[in-house]
Amino acid sequence: MVKKTESAKRTPPETNFRILALDLSLSPGIAALEVRGRTPFLLACSSVATSTADTDAVRNYTVETFVAAFLREHRPFDIVVREDFTSGRNKRATQTIFSAWAAADRALAAYGYQAEDLKPALSPTSVKKYVTGSGKAEKPEVAEAVWRYLRLPDGYKWRTGYDDADACAVGLSYLLRENMIDEIGGIAA
Repeated sequence: MVKKTESAKRTPPETNFRILALDLSLSPGIAALEVRGRTPFLLACSSVATSTADTDAVRNYTVETFVAAFLREHRPFDIVVREDFTSGRNKRATQTIFSAWAAADRALAAYGYQAEDLKPALSPTSVKKYVTGSGKAEKPEVAEAVWRYLRLPDGYKWRTGYDDADACAVGLSYLLRENMIDEIGGIAA
Protein backbone atom coordinates (compact mmCIF):
# COMPACT_ATOMS: atom_id res chain seq x y z
CA MET A 1 0.00 0.00 0.00
CA VAL A 2 1.25 3.46 -0.86
CA LYS A 3 1.96 5.78 2.05
CA LYS A 4 1.07 9.49 1.88
CA THR A 5 3.97 11.89 1.63
CA GLU A 6 3.97 15.43 2.95
CA SER A 7 4.29 17.01 -0.51
CA ALA A 8 1.28 18.91 -1.82
CA LYS A 9 1.33 16.94 -5.08
CA ARG A 10 2.86 13.53 -5.36
CA THR A 11 3.92 11.30 -8.17
CA PRO A 12 1.59 8.37 -8.80
CA PRO A 13 2.91 5.08 -7.40
CA GLU A 14 3.18 3.65 -10.93
CA THR A 15 2.00 4.49 -14.41
CA ASN A 16 -1.03 2.28 -13.73
CA PHE A 17 -2.49 2.01 -10.25
CA ARG A 18 -5.74 1.19 -8.48
CA ILE A 19 -7.63 3.21 -5.91
CA LEU A 20 -10.42 2.19 -3.54
CA ALA A 21 -12.70 5.06 -2.59
CA LEU A 22 -15.26 5.05 0.21
CA ASP A 23 -18.22 7.29 0.95
CA LEU A 24 -19.08 6.00 4.39
CA SER A 25 -22.38 6.06 6.22
CA LEU A 26 -24.79 3.34 7.28
CA SER A 27 -25.67 3.24 3.56
CA PRO A 28 -22.16 3.41 2.12
CA GLY A 29 -20.87 3.74 -1.41
CA ILE A 30 -17.65 2.16 -2.64
CA ALA A 31 -15.68 2.43 -5.86
CA ALA A 32 -12.68 0.77 -7.48
CA LEU A 33 -10.91 2.99 -9.99
CA GLU A 34 -7.86 2.33 -12.08
CA VAL A 35 -5.60 5.05 -13.42
CA ARG A 36 -3.75 4.28 -16.64
CA GLY A 37 -1.34 7.03 -17.47
CA ARG A 38 -3.34 10.00 -16.21
CA THR A 39 -6.76 8.66 -17.20
CA PRO A 40 -9.19 7.22 -14.61
CA PHE A 41 -11.35 4.19 -15.40
CA LEU A 42 -14.19 2.71 -13.38
CA LEU A 43 -13.57 -0.93 -12.47
CA ALA A 44 -16.61 -1.30 -10.21
CA CYS A 45 -18.79 0.65 -7.82
CA SER A 46 -21.70 -0.19 -5.58
CA SER A 47 -23.64 0.83 -2.52
CA VAL A 48 -25.79 -0.85 0.07
CA ALA A 49 -28.72 0.59 1.97
CA THR A 50 -29.22 -0.49 5.54
CA SER A 51 -32.58 -0.30 7.27
CA THR A 52 -33.40 1.85 10.26
CA ALA A 53 -35.61 -1.08 11.35
CA ASP A 54 -32.40 -3.02 12.09
CA THR A 55 -30.22 -2.58 15.15
CA ASP A 56 -26.98 -0.66 14.85
CA ALA A 57 -25.13 -3.96 15.25
CA VAL A 58 -26.88 -5.42 12.20
CA ARG A 59 -26.37 -2.24 10.19
CA ASN A 60 -22.66 -2.12 11.04
CA TYR A 61 -22.26 -5.80 10.24
CA THR A 62 -23.89 -5.11 6.86
CA VAL A 63 -21.41 -2.30 6.18
CA GLU A 64 -18.45 -4.45 7.22
CA THR A 65 -19.45 -7.44 5.12
CA PHE A 66 -20.34 -5.23 2.14
CA VAL A 67 -16.89 -3.59 2.20
CA ALA A 68 -15.16 -6.95 2.77
CA ALA A 69 -16.97 -8.61 -0.15
CA PHE A 70 -16.10 -5.70 -2.45
CA LEU A 71 -12.45 -5.83 -1.37
CA ARG A 72 -12.29 -9.57 -1.92
CA GLU A 73 -13.70 -9.30 -5.43
CA HIS A 74 -11.81 -6.24 -6.68
CA ARG A 75 -8.42 -6.20 -4.91
CA PRO A 76 -5.53 -5.35 -5.03
CA PHE A 77 -5.46 -1.61 -4.39
CA ASP A 78 -2.54 0.78 -4.21
CA ILE A 79 -4.41 3.60 -2.45
CA VAL A 80 -7.46 3.64 -0.16
CA VAL A 81 -9.24 6.95 0.46
CA ARG A 82 -12.43 8.08 2.14
CA GLU A 83 -14.36 11.27 2.50
CA ASP A 84 -13.75 13.05 5.77
CA PHE A 85 -16.39 13.46 8.42
CA THR A 86 -16.12 15.46 11.62
CA SER A 87 -19.61 15.73 13.04
CA GLY A 88 -23.22 15.25 12.13
CA ARG A 89 -26.29 17.35 12.66
CA ASN A 90 -26.66 15.73 16.11
CA LYS A 91 -24.97 13.24 18.43
CA ARG A 92 -26.84 10.27 16.94
CA ALA A 93 -25.85 11.12 13.36
CA THR A 94 -22.21 11.44 14.42
CA GLN A 95 -22.34 8.07 16.21
CA THR A 96 -23.75 6.27 13.18
CA ILE A 97 -21.15 7.68 10.78
CA PHE A 98 -18.24 6.81 13.03
CA SER A 99 -19.66 3.34 13.60
CA ALA A 100 -19.74 2.87 9.82
CA TRP A 101 -16.11 4.03 9.66
CA ALA A 102 -15.17 1.45 12.29
CA ALA A 103 -17.03 -1.29 10.41
CA ALA A 104 -15.24 -0.38 7.17
CA ASP A 105 -11.91 -0.19 8.99
CA ARG A 106 -12.39 -3.76 10.27
CA ALA A 107 -13.01 -5.00 6.72
CA LEU A 108 -10.03 -3.07 5.36
CA ALA A 109 -7.75 -4.41 8.11
CA ALA A 110 -8.83 -7.99 7.44
CA TYR A 111 -7.42 -7.60 3.91
CA GLY A 112 -4.31 -5.68 4.98
CA TYR A 113 -5.49 -2.20 4.04
CA GLN A 114 -6.15 1.06 5.82
CA ALA A 115 -7.53 4.33 4.59
CA GLU A 116 -4.94 7.03 3.93
CA ASP A 117 -4.64 9.68 6.61
CA LEU A 118 -5.21 12.52 4.17
CA LYS A 119 -3.73 15.91 4.97
CA PRO A 120 -5.78 17.93 4.37
CA ALA A 121 -8.79 15.67 4.64
CA LEU A 122 -11.31 15.45 1.79
CA SER A 123 -14.38 17.24 3.11
CA PRO A 124 -17.74 16.73 1.39
CA THR A 125 -17.52 20.32 0.09
CA SER A 126 -14.02 19.82 -1.33
CA VAL A 127 -15.05 16.55 -3.01
CA LYS A 128 -17.90 18.37 -4.77
CA LYS A 129 -15.66 21.29 -5.70
CA TYR A 130 -12.89 19.14 -7.20
CA VAL A 131 -15.31 17.08 -9.27
CA THR A 132 -17.94 19.65 -10.31
CA GLY A 133 -16.27 23.01 -9.75
CA SER A 134 -18.87 23.90 -7.06
CA GLY A 135 -18.73 22.97 -3.39
CA LYS A 136 -22.53 23.26 -3.28
CA ALA A 137 -23.29 20.79 -6.07
CA GLU A 138 -26.24 18.43 -5.56
CA LYS A 139 -25.95 14.65 -5.91
CA PRO A 140 -27.21 14.53 -9.54
CA GLU A 141 -24.62 17.17 -10.53
CA VAL A 142 -21.86 15.15 -8.85
CA ALA A 143 -23.05 11.99 -10.62
CA GLU A 144 -23.03 13.80 -13.98
CA ALA A 145 -19.45 15.05 -13.45
CA VAL A 146 -18.31 11.57 -12.38
CA TRP A 147 -19.97 10.13 -15.49
CA ARG A 148 -17.97 12.58 -17.62
CA TYR A 149 -14.64 11.97 -15.87
CA LEU A 150 -15.00 8.22 -16.19
CA ARG A 151 -16.40 8.38 -19.74
CA LEU A 152 -19.25 6.06 -18.82
CA PRO A 153 -21.67 4.91 -21.52
CA ASP A 154 -24.89 6.76 -22.24
CA GLY A 155 -27.64 5.47 -20.01
CA TYR A 156 -25.29 4.36 -17.22
CA LYS A 157 -27.46 3.90 -14.12
CA TRP A 158 -26.34 4.94 -10.66
CA ARG A 159 -27.90 3.25 -7.67
CA THR A 160 -30.73 4.94 -5.81
CA GLY A 161 -29.30 7.68 -3.59
CA TYR A 162 -26.15 8.09 -5.71
CA ASP A 163 -23.90 6.65 -2.99
CA ASP A 164 -21.91 4.75 -5.64
CA ALA A 165 -21.41 7.97 -7.64
CA ASP A 166 -20.39 9.75 -4.43
CA ALA A 167 -17.72 7.10 -3.78
CA CYS A 168 -16.39 7.60 -7.32
CA ALA A 169 -16.32 11.35 -6.64
CA VAL A 170 -14.24 10.78 -3.50
CA GLY A 171 -11.66 8.86 -5.50
CA LEU A 172 -11.65 11.35 -8.37
CA SER A 173 -11.30 14.34 -6.05
CA TYR A 174 -8.27 12.76 -4.39
CA LEU A 175 -6.72 12.02 -7.79
CA LEU A 176 -7.38 15.58 -8.97
CA ARG A 177 -6.04 17.15 -5.79
CA GLU A 178 -2.87 15.07 -5.94
CA ASN A 179 -2.44 15.87 -9.66
CA MET A 180 -2.65 12.20 -10.65
CA ILE A 181 -5.28 12.75 -13.35
CA ASP A 182 -6.15 15.62 -15.65
CA GLU A 183 -9.15 17.90 -15.27
CA ILE A 184 -11.83 17.67 -17.92
CA GLY A 185 -13.01 20.64 -19.94
CA GLY A 186 -15.25 23.05 -18.13
CA ILE A 187 -14.51 21.74 -14.63
CA ALA A 188 -11.78 23.24 -12.50
CA ALA A 189 -11.48 23.26 -8.73
